[in-house]
Amino acid sequence: MPNCILIGAPIDEGQRRPGCVMGPAAYRVAGIAQAIRDLGHGVEDWGDLSLPELRTVACPNPAVHDLARVIGWTEVLCDKVDDALSAGALPIILGGDHSLALGSVAGAAAFAARQDRPLFLLWLDAHSDFHTPLTSESGNLHGTPVAYITGREGFDAFPAFPAVIPPERVCLFGIRSVDPAEHAALLRHDLAINDMRVLDERGIVAPLREFLEKVRAAGGMLHVSLDVDFLDPSIAPAVGTTVPGGTTFREAHLVMELLHESGLVTSLDLVELNPFLDERGRTAKLMVELVGSMMGRKVFDRPTRSF
Repeated sequence: MPNCILIGAPIDEGQRRPGCVMGPAAYRVAGIAQAIRDLGHGVEDWGDLSLPELRTVACPNPAVHDLARVIGWTEVLCDKVDDALSAGALPIILGGDHSLALGSVAGAAAFAARQDRPLFLLWLDAHSDFHTPLTSESGNLHGTPVAYITGREGFDAFPAFPAVIPPERVCLFGIRSVDPAEHAALLRHDLAINDMRVLDERGIVAPLREFLEKVRAAGGMLHVSLDVDFLDPSIAPAVGTTVPGGTTFREAHLVMELLHESGLVTSLDLVELNPFLDERGRTAKLMVELVGSMMGRKVFDRPTRSF
């Protein structure tokens, strides 16, 4: 069985800026499968998922859009990620906007619950994504996954989350843009919030190692959700939600190398890549390089570039 299974999730419906639907193809063109194989791992590509038959759903918040389609993606992704983990592989979900995590983390949680192991979540993102469908002013459901995963109310139209992840098992890392409603809700929950102020003061390594040690001590599984906007837009322009002040090239690679050394990662999302906004595939290539670091590539293995 391959070490890694690629699952394409061409989801655009969680936000309003077209382009994330092209993300899975961009990762493949950027050579993600070969990059993983070059490090000695087996890879199988399960192709792109497609929507199941949609059912009629409603939300009291009139701003919410594409609810039925996002729920459809949630259901199919939950099943596929669970299948990949059940096959003994590490699923890598190629997105697609961040609403895909509604399904990918649900699949990981379902599998972890059957193994009687706690699931932890590392959220590498500029945003906390802690809205519910009822609190979102934009109606963009890519801003809701962490709320769904931690059991907040307001997701009545969605499938029940298989095994809610307690907030203390969630680490928000690199956060630098939080709406007032999200901020108020975060203060009522015990999530580990490592915003850029924390990372500037303490550095990248200490808070990440502390969280990884919690995962290890609990014998947990770890789902990592990597948003392009975790990176500074100067090095990763292909995202519709740019926020200045993100992680640098070196910081991002250090995070991924630490994850590799931990040996704890059991599933991975790559989200919010919008190739339409990219510069000659620059962001897609960087994201693939980061996956390489998470799979064991060392800093001194990097090739010299001509640009």
